[in-house]
Amino acid sequence: MRLRSRALSTMCGAIAVLALTVGCEGVAVDTSGAGEPSRAAAGVDGSEGDGKNGDTDPREASSRPPADPKEPAGAREPEAVPSAPETPGTPTPSAPEPSTPSPTPTRPAIDTRGPAPLLVEGSEGRDVREVQARLQQLGLFQRNPSGYYGTLTSGSVREFQKQRALAQTGTTTPETWRSLRDRTTTPTAAQLNPETSYPLADPDKRCRTGRVLCISKESRTLAWMIDGKVQAAMDVRFGTEYTPTREGTFKVDFKSRDHHSTLYDTPMPFAMFFSGGQAVHYSADFAAVGYNGGSHGCVNVRDREKIAKVFDEVRAGDKVIVYS
Repeated sequence: MRLRSRALSTMCGAIAVLALTVGCEGVAVDTSGAGEPSRAAAGVDGSEGDGKNGDTDPREASSRPPADPKEPAGAREPEAVPSAPETPGTPTPSAPEPSTPSPTPTRPAIDTRGPAPLLVEGSEGRDVREVQARLQQLGLFQRNPSGYYGTLTSGSVREFQKQRALAQTGTTTPETWRSLRDRTTTPTAAQLNPETSYPLADPDKRCRTGRVLCISKESRTLAWMIDGKVQAAMDVRFGTEYTPTREGTFKVDFKSRDHHSTLYDTPMPFAMFFSGGQAVHYSADFAAVGYNGGSHGCVNVRDREKIAKVFDEVRAGDKVIVYS
């Protein structure tokens, strides 16, 4: 009996020890904070809403106790902060030294000053005026110098090059410039900066005496003349095929500074009537669209300042000559 009691006692003690061991491990598992690493990770990427937009130091996770109490503290290496891999033997790059930028190549000026400029379509300036004036002397440029190198100018240059057996490019090369200069005279200031787009026509003989508005349909110009001398000149345009400007000898019947046409409901500033309802006057349309338009028979002027000055000088009774 005593032996049986001792066996039973020994068995019960073993069961108790086993029960305590299992329970401790259970308690240790329940209270170990096994979910904490995941919450810490959530804090690192900002999902905890700490207001820092994820600006939590990842190294804080390494200071927390290990999840498994059986693993002594310090048994694991702390989590390293991720960093960019380094190439062995590669020195840490230093801040680059500021380098001197390469100069940006600049386009050479087209309208250069000097004895032999290079001029192409689109060029502007005094050299262009000089080329146009010299071509005009040779009868190859039918307009007055404008200072703008357009299709008319390039066409005239091309014709000159053809006559001189030069490359027909339409561009004023140094060779073309020298050839043109050798065959013409130096243009005067008046030739370089004329008052009209087209050359003034030789005045009709009726314009050579007295005070007269001398208007040429052929040259599209008006010259205000006194005793044969031109006082002012300006561009003009005329009526269309269906409303032509009458030709002949007339006189200024009356003037109207701020006239407004009741027939066409249009302004006619600085109007000087010479033939019924036809008059010389300023035209805003002519100033805007040029020769692409036409009048209802009047003589349109597009330079407001010039016509205003002539309006003040002309008197009722002065002659008006319109001729082709």
